[in-house]
Amino acid sequence: MSAADGETSPNVGRGGVPTTDVIVAGAAGRMGNRIIACLADTSDLRLAAALEAPGHASLGGDAGELAGVGKVGVAVGGDAEAVITRDRVLIEFSVPEASLEHLRLVAQAGARAVIGTTGFTAAQRAEVTELARRAAILLSPNMSVATNVAFKLLATMAKALGDEYDIEITETHHRFKKDAPSGTALRMAEVVAAALGRDLDKVAVYGRQGLPGERPKGEIGILSLRSGDVVGEHTVSFGTLGERLELVHKAHNRDTYARGALRAARFIAGRPPGLYSMADVLGLE
Repeated sequence: MSAADGETSPNVGRGGVPTTDVIVAGAAGRMGNRIIACLADTSDLRLAAALEAPGHASLGGDAGELAGVGKVGVAVGGDAEAVITRDRVLIEFSVPEASLEHLRLVAQAGARAVIGTTGFTAAQRAEVTELARRAAILLSPNMSVATNVAFKLLATMAKALGDEYDIEITETHHRFKKDAPSGTALRMAEVVAAALGRDLDKVAVYGRQGLPGERPKGEIGILSLRSGDVVGEHTVSFGTLGERLELVHKAHNRDTYARGALRAARFIAGRPPGLYSMADVLGLE
């Protein structure tokens, strides 16, 4: 139920349940659509605003209709500064430059943010960390609950198996994905490298060709595949002479990420400034 419908107050949803106002950036995108659709099924989170880039064809359209759930009374707008206001929670899956621009407004306004954007450079991540001194920001390369449990399991697996096992990470995504490797694959590699005391910058190998020779013992291989409409698949393989152990995660649709982002929004509401992750949401730290 939107504020424009006039049937609920800004802070109370269906059944008198207190609500948190949510802003969805990238509202016309694949993830934005699914977040808005999943929001329609909640009673404690309320779509307060929807954002798209200036000049986007969806501007002025009803966010719910664009998401396929019918009219919700929230028009897609392009003025981020006007809608990112105190205590609202921004949810965004877009590109680093847009996310950083919005996070600066979040820090300025006293809002909060859940960011699933990937592909940040080291300098951009440093700016996010600095902005988190002034605002509660939850940043995760993957909002899936199961994937974040996988991060935890990978550290345990790597420590237990040790240096005798070769580690290979394979990720597959749809043809439209812009960054490679995926943020999730990189996070998996970081987790494994940290557990084994390795410097990922020195041991990571992103694909192979030609005659690279015998596989070095400490190498961590990362391979990216792009195919059709695959939502997201990740496999981490630990192999040694005589056996192989694999951890596999497959996302069947984007709702798993959308529901995880909404769970993160509930967590971040009311939190003090700081940089949070899905591990904090799930109590995995």
